Amino acid sequence: MQGEFLIIGSIVILVIIALIVIIEIIKKIRFRFYRNKVKDLEIQRNVVASTPVLLELSRVEPIIKNDRMEEKYNRWQDRFNNLKENRLSHIDDMLIDLDLFVDKRDYKSCGYRIAKIEIEIYKVRESADHLLNEIKNLSKSEEKYRSSVIKLKTKYRKLNNDFQSHKHLYEDMQEAIEMQLENIEKRFLDFEKVMDSSDYPEVVHITKALYEMIDHMEIIINEMPDVLVMARQALPNRIREVKQTYDDMVSSGYPLDYLNIDYNIEESKKNIELIIDKAKVLNLEGCMFDLKTMSDYYDAIFIDFEKERLSRKAYEELSIDFGKRIEGTNNLVKDVYAQLDDIKNMYDLSDGDLNILDEVNKVLVVINDDYNKMLAKVESGSSPYSQVNEELENLMRRLSLMEDDFDVAIKSLGNMYEDEQRAREQLEEIKGLLRQCKYNIRSFKLPVIANNYFVELSEASDAIMEVVKELEKTPIVIKVLNTRVDTARDLVLKLYNTTNNMIMNARYAEMMIVYGNRFRDRSDEISSRLDLAESKFNKGEYKNSLDISLSAVSLVDKNIDVRFFEKDEN
Repeated sequence: MQGEFLIIGSIVILVIIALIVIIEIIKKIRFRFYRNKVKDLEIQRNVVASTPVLLELSRVEPIIKNDRMEEKYNRWQDRFNNLKENRLSHIDDMLIDLDLFVDKRDYKSCGYRIAKIEIEIYKVRESADHLLNEIKNLSKSEEKYRSSVIKLKTKYRKLNNDFQSHKHLYEDMQEAIEMQLENIEKRFLDFEKVMDSSDYPEVVHITKALYEMIDHMEIIINEMPDVLVMARQALPNRIREVKQTYDDMVSSGYPLDYLNIDYNIEESKKNIELIIDKAKVLNLEGCMFDLKTMSDYYDAIFIDFEKERLSRKAYEELSIDFGKRIEGTNNLVKDVYAQLDDIKNMYDLSDGDLNILDEVNKVLVVINDDYNKMLAKVESGSSPYSQVNEELENLMRRLSLMEDDFDVAIKSLGNMYEDEQRAREQLEEIKGLLRQCKYNIRSFKLPVIANNYFVELSEASDAIMEVVKELEKTPIVIKVLNTRVDTARDLVLKLYNTTNNMIMNARYAEMMIVYGNRFRDRSDEISSRLDLAESKFNKGEYKNSLDISLSAVSLVDKNIDVRFFEKDEN
């Protein structure tokens, strides 16, 4: 028991010792952290203090040549002294105070003071950097502006050389350009004067003016020859070509008033004069754009001229075809309407058939009216050929659609006539088939003719008479006529089949009875069957007679039916 207490006590002591060690380690770590933070803040403070403001001020001092510069220099000195003696000293005091709190291990107060010192260092650093940039801008102004002006002088010499080398291209604008070049040279001299007096605000204005003048002169040197060529040669020549072509086409009968050529030419001439006036004062703003716009316009005019030529050619070719087509269509519709009363008397036309013809005729009337209006435009020259050609193409499409509808209507009438003619032809065929049936019956002298023959003959004859009656009606109802023809044809074909079957069975039965008579003496059964077959034959039951006679003969000749029918077929 004592041993257990001893072990527990040892563990507790070890834990306490471990906690004490850990707490001491944590304290040392925190102390080291804040001590390092103080050193870091001191380094930041020293970096701010080492800002090379004095060095830059020493560079500015030699270029102070007027009261304004000296006043600015003195303000910079005061700002730097305030920054160094007051604000940095205040930071030093704050750092000493922080160091004391770190030594006292008052970390709660340390955190707040560290934050305040960081903010103050940041403010001082921003003030120092801003002051340094202001001083540098002035100290480097001379170098910066002289570098810029050297580049401008290089650009100016190149422009001047280009102008002198191609002076003849500038025509009467040479004097104005030379005066502007002289103004630029005067500006360069002004620049040297203000640089000598270190009047940098004025240097800025002169440098900016040089940039603007040289950029403007670059535009003048580069664009002036092109502007003069287009305004005095290319565009006037183009205008003359357009005017000449326009006059020639108008004299040839082209209606070109819609192009307003004369008005646009006068406006173009005015614009060209304005551009030349602007060029004389070296103002080329928008000149090249205006000239290009006018050039594009006259190029487009030539395209319109060519379009009119092609449209006229297409119109002349298409108008001939259209004139023939509409004349033919008018005559065809006129002929149909002239025969319409006769057609109504001949056929039972429906309202739909008549409405189609009326609608087609209305469309044709509108097309004719539009065509005449178009011809009037062409005659008066009030519309260009490009427009009337489009109208003619539209009329051609409308006429084609109208002709399709008219063809449907005519086809309907044509089908009625064809149905009538076909019915007459079929009637003759049906009559011929009926006559054939009668002839066959008469040519094969049957002892008895079955009653169904006469019934079918009567039905077929009546059906034929119905067809004849329908054809004699006015107007003819085609649908009813076709039904009558179909009925008559079916009944006559039925009679034809009945006639052929009856004659064939009678002929075969008669032949089989004659053939079987040679075997009567061989068997009473054969004789009795042949007698029964003759009885059936005489009664008109030819199919039964054939079957009985075949059964009688087959008693002595097993293959009689096969040989008999094969021989008959051969």
